[in-house]
Amino acid sequence: MENKKDDFSEWYNEIIDLARLSDKRYNIKGMNVWLPYGLKMMHLIDDIIREYSEEKNIQEVSFPVLISRERLEVEFEHVKGFENEIYWVTHGGKDKLDIDLALRPTSESAMYTMFPLWIRSHSDLPFKIFQIVSVYRYETKHTRSFIRVREIHFYEAHTAHVDYEDAENQMREYLNIWEKVASDLCMDYSLDIRPDWDKFPGAKYSVAFDTPMPGFRSLQVGTIHEYGENFARDYNIKYEDEKGTLKYVNQTTFGLSERLLAAIIGIHGDDKGLVLPYKIAPVQVIIVPIAGENYDNILNYSREIMGEIKKFGVRADVDERDYTPGYKFNDWEMRGVPLRFEIGNRELNENTVTLSFRTQKKKIKIKREELSKIYDYLNTVNDDIKNKAKAFFEDNLVMETSFENLGTEKMVKAYWCGSRECSDKIENRFEKAALGRVYNNSDSGKCIVCGKGGKLSVFSRTY
Repeated sequence: MENKKDDFSEWYNEIIDLARLSDKRYNIKGMNVWLPYGLKMMHLIDDIIREYSEEKNIQEVSFPVLISRERLEVEFEHVKGFENEIYWVTHGGKDKLDIDLALRPTSESAMYTMFPLWIRSHSDLPFKIFQIVSVYRYETKHTRSFIRVREIHFYEAHTAHVDYEDAENQMREYLNIWEKVASDLCMDYSLDIRPDWDKFPGAKYSVAFDTPMPGFRSLQVGTIHEYGENFARDYNIKYEDEKGTLKYVNQTTFGLSERLLAAIIGIHGDDKGLVLPYKIAPVQVIIVPIAGENYDNILNYSREIMGEIKKFGVRADVDERDYTPGYKFNDWEMRGVPLRFEIGNRELNENTVTLSFRTQKKKIKIKREELSKIYDYLNTVNDDIKNKAKAFFEDNLVMETSFENLGTEKMVKAYWCGSRECSDKIENRFEKAALGRVYNNSDSGKCIVCGKGGKLSVFSRTY
């Protein structure tokens, strides 16, 4: 396996292949095949997002994949933002369709066609839905698994509210959901208000979740958008208030994608392979029986141990393959399994197991009755991952006060006046894009380019 530090790009591609997460050899570029292990990881991430969304009364729906050109083009600014990325369906069999249909690049145009049918009164608000679906964008840049693809695994929440203030409350609620998701995934991030020229088409403002990756680029792993009345006016989404007056709703959205998986692979992985937070590990505990003269008894004991920890809701398995223990150890370490139990004659006779943590070199022996502490051991792995990820984040997001120092390979915090002109000077000289002002930060200082008044902002090379 490639050394992660020496060549992150090669390491990243190799670990996806070795861990059998996806296969990019499908004959349409950028549309990869999800393999069982990778798909299970993605579904476990979905489950986390789904849990926290439903806690906030955001209900799951599923909309059709096709959107008519007529509906898509209602909101010009939105369509303009995606016009070079849309896949069009123009024929049904041999017949040319009366109206061209688009594969959804996102779902505003699909959903907001239905909102006026569902929202009539203030009693229907707030209205909150989400879906987890594929969206399609004709990506023309270099594709990369989970980072830049043409069929995107996408979570999108859409809400409608009585006024802007309630919509802003929803934006804060999204951040609360994201905070919990990021904690479960052991991720650190910067919250950045995108510049006007880089916000989501049709939004009043967008807040992105950016994280540094090995290889000295940042990855946008999610966004929230405040729409105000912009889409409501285009799609005529109104409600009747308590006084009988018709008003436009205010709307928000929240988007996450498989880039979350890319970040987990890139940030947490090491030269042995994947390192997985336990909530998204398809196998949380792997039990490796060590062959010996009592191997049948060792196998039975291993299966008993598996049965006991499964009672605690842990995903566990016994590796009964006809390979050496060393091969099995390396294989499961490469797949990122948080905990490994080794069971041989000694463990069988002592009624114990030998426990190995994916994040530590040491092994410990635990008694069978200590299996009830299984989540303590899993949380030890998560704590190790979080500490390492935090150190990486802090080392790769640095504060700079000199224009010349923007040439560092790392993500940079600096004061910026917010102008396109100063942003372009930074990007032309150092290939760093303005990710935007740091969210909920009032610090001010001299713009690192022009010296005028500026706000604390983030700049980075991006994927």
